[in-house]
Amino acid sequence: MDLSNLKPAEGSVRKNCKRIGRGEGSGKGGTSTRGHKGAKSRSGYSKKIGFEGGQMPLQRRVPKFGFNNINRKDYQGINLDILQARVDEGRITDTVDIDVLVENGLAGRNELVKILGRGELKAKLKISAHKFTASAKEAIEAAGGEVVNL
Repeated sequence: MDLSNLKPAEGSVRKNCKRIGRGEGSGKGGTSTRGHKGAKSRSGYSKKIGFEGGQMPLQRRVPKFGFNNINRKDYQGINLDILQARVDEGRITDTVDIDVLVENGLAGRNELVKILGRGELKAKLKISAHKFTASAKEAIEAAGGEVVNL
């Protein structure tokens, strides 16, 4: 290594960098390329999301309707015929709880589960879920199974 092949560390040297606001002699003093007056010329300016230069933003222009209930609880519905199919495949044996449903990809770990009554259930299962429809509850008990509300 000698003086002819020394190079600065990568990223330490900025090429073609305009040093703005360093006096009139630099050619980039005065307004520092920001122009005269207006919000963009001021320090601390940051454009709000959706700002359209003073025009009414799209989010406020489009009509709004309906109601979103912030307290709504969404349940992941699982039908009896899907459970019966998993029993036939041998993936489900005698108890069905959240862990079993997550393993089989039928529900997420933090989801609320509701068992629905579509299809028929032949297997005797002990099913634990957050909610059951009346028809699902009947079908489970008719097959000799047990219903447990979480």
